[in-house]
Amino acid sequence: MSNVDATVEVAHDEQQKGNEGNSEILQLVSFRIGNEEFGVDILSVREINRMSEITQVPNSPEFIDGVINLRGKVIPVLDLRTKLDMERIDYSKDTRIIVVELQGRTVGFVVDAVSEVLRIPSNITEPPPPMVAGIDAEYITAVAKLEDRLLILLDLEKTLSLQEKESLEEL
Repeated sequence: MSNVDATVEVAHDEQQKGNEGNSEILQLVSFRIGNEEFGVDILSVREINRMSEITQVPNSPEFIDGVINLRGKVIPVLDLRTKLDMERIDYSKDTRIIVVELQGRTVGFVVDAVSEVLRIPSNITEPPPPMVAGIDAEYITAVAKLEDRLLILLDLEKTLSLQEKESLEEL
């Protein structure tokens, strides 16, 4: 490698380090559905609960598992697997309900397992590839490139269509 190439490489490394210093830090709750790892903004998460008994609601849409009583408040619980067009599975000891606030309404999302809370620089994320960012995937906001894995960042607000949000209002 020539001295010029080495200098450019060092400059790129320093620029990258500088960018990381100036980069916004994203705080995320990461969770698993199947073999995929997802993340959502920690500010949208109110709490994470172990699976509790879900009361089914007759004639509710397929993506709604039912409702739970959360400290005296009845909240709808959605199966995120169904919303992501993945096959349903039986709940396990690791299954969790991520409780979020969507447009002033408390909603629970069932996930296979919650992994961890992450703090990552925003500059390690990039928009999803065009083939992934189809009509059904507008709720994928970015893909984060971690050292040993990719993390798909979701906007849970966008996982529901206007019609589906109206269905939640009727519960």
